[in-house]
Amino acid sequence: MTTTTSSAAALVRPEIAAIAGYVPGEQPQGGDWTKLNTNENSYPPSPAVAEAVAAVCAGRTLAKYPDPLASRFREHAAEVLGVSPEMILCGNGSDDILTILVRAYVGVGEALRVPTPSYILYRTLAEIQGAVCDEVPFTGNWSLPDAFTTAETAAGVSVKLAIVPNPNSPSGTLLPPADLLAVAQQLPCPLVVDEAYGDFGETNCLDLVRQSDRVIVTRSLSKSYALAGIRFGFAVAQPEVIEQLGKVKDSYNCDAIAIAAATAAIADQAWLAANQATIRATRSRLTRALKQLGFAVVESQANFVWCTHPTQSHRELYQALKARQILIRFMQYAGWGDGLRITVGTDTEIDTLLAVLPELLR
Repeated sequence: MTTTTSSAAALVRPEIAAIAGYVPGEQPQGGDWTKLNTNENSYPPSPAVAEAVAAVCAGRTLAKYPDPLASRFREHAAEVLGVSPEMILCGNGSDDILTILVRAYVGVGEALRVPTPSYILYRTLAEIQGAVCDEVPFTGNWSLPDAFTTAETAAGVSVKLAIVPNPNSPSGTLLPPADLLAVAQQLPCPLVVDEAYGDFGETNCLDLVRQSDRVIVTRSLSKSYALAGIRFGFAVAQPEVIEQLGKVKDSYNCDAIAIAAATAAIADQAWLAANQATIRATRSRLTRALKQLGFAVVESQANFVWCTHPTQSHRELYQALKARQILIRFMQYAGWGDGLRITVGTDTEIDTLLAVLPELLR
């Protein structure tokens, strides 16, 4: 039996039919691409990850349900981060954690507040929930304006949750923890600090979690631990907060392979330190090279850079690079403008990009 798109749309909730849905970055599955568009880590993960995954697959583990709390990961992560295991909630990537947070705090007709430009998934999560996404523009220097801490939107809708990506995407900018603590103290609701790129920055907000039950930090293993393919993320908050969030998550939201890989990865802090140093060095080199080519580049604290060119079409540059099998991210924000976000890949990948760019700019 065949149904039309219009009849299918009529059967789902109106909020779902009305939205476009989140569109992930391009993921080519074949060909020889230089892929610098979705901020994966271009290096292989810790060797301990492969060993842990092989051990899971060799036994009977896959025939049974995984640990619903990912307890081994929580224990290792707690030791690394200096918190208790009860302060950690694990998820199927940090996007799963963000979904849990929005479902837990924001009801139909209420508001989620986020800065803009930032991670575009936030709006989709609010829309799925039947909530308002209250987007407050960053200031010119990528700070939060006073309007970010008001209790209601301009239309009078109550704000029930606020999310601030730190470092931010697409800018790569980092707000000081003291500034975010002040924001949390003024908001009428919990503040989520999305630290998906936090391991590349100079500071983080874990201390704020220890100070306040109104602050929740989310992390991802996709970027800094090179595990985008397994999907694993987590939240850090006061135990009472984690207890409430646990009521919302799927019973077994992290599979056995992901738990084993994530545990092995976070236990290898020597690998992380070496990878951080490599990416930061390449980030500095890429930033200098782009500036020499005439780009304006925001100083980044993430594993990507955001740049604009005063005379070139960003869309055309993206398309010309794609035609040469080099993928970067063209991003456009209503009321803000557009630009190019470039992942800090390996030195070889960055050399490939920089060899082509001067020709395109001519």
